[in-house]
Amino acid sequence: MAAAVPANPATTPPTTTPLQKKPLPPGRPREWYITHNRRLKAMRLAIALLDTGFHRPEQAPNRTIRTTAARIGVHPPSDTTCHMVRAFMRYSR
Repeated sequence: MAAAVPANPATTPPTTTPLQKKPLPPGRPREWYITHNRRLKAMRLAIALLDTGFHRPEQAPNRTIRTTAARIGVHPPSDTTCHMVRAFMRYSR
């Protein structure tokens, strides 16, 4: 007998506890922090898209990525971050 699958896996509570956040290293240029945070956001969005059934970059236009961001509680991503999300999806194959 198969277990029931939740309607929207991106909004279900996580089954494990999140890792403890560590402070970022001091002394880096501001651009490094901006890029680092953008990469983290893009990874979160790419994982959420993959969990909801979007497996190819061409299935994820900016509108879909921004809708997913709103659903998981992340600020709307910029065009650059949306491009990075598609790049993560492309290179994970």
